[in-house]
Amino acid sequence: MSIQDCELVQLPQVTDSRGHLTFIENNRHITFEIKRVFYIYDLPSGVERGGHANKKMQEFLIAISGSFDIMLDDGYKKKKYHLNRPNYGLYICPMIWSTIDQFSPGSVCLALVSTFYDESDYYRHYPDFIQEINDK
Repeated sequence: MSIQDCELVQLPQVTDSRGHLTFIENNRHITFEIKRVFYIYDLPSGVERGGHANKKMQEFLIAISGSFDIMLDDGYKKKKYHLNRPNYGLYICPMIWSTIDQFSPGSVCLALVSTFYDESDYYRHYPDFIQEINDK
């Protein structure tokens, strides 16, 4: 997998006098079945989240509120995304190292993922991730 396999996706937005509604459908707006949902919030100033890669798990991240930056790294190239709108999400494929930072006050990061939690699916140390990339 490479950074080219990751993409920013615009989600449907229905707008009327009552406000906006955005929805996400399995295998339509995201390319996988959602097995787990979590969100990150009440973040202290200057904190960094992520800092890992996954062997099999696919992720779709949305800035439900506020904004933050996501740095993606496939072992060869890096690309930075700034998420700040709740009708856009970032698809992250397996074997991509991701780091999230620059959280604005009150930001909420929603994560939709393709697998149940399994610690053995994670690369937590960057040198181990790079070694795996180089071995392939």
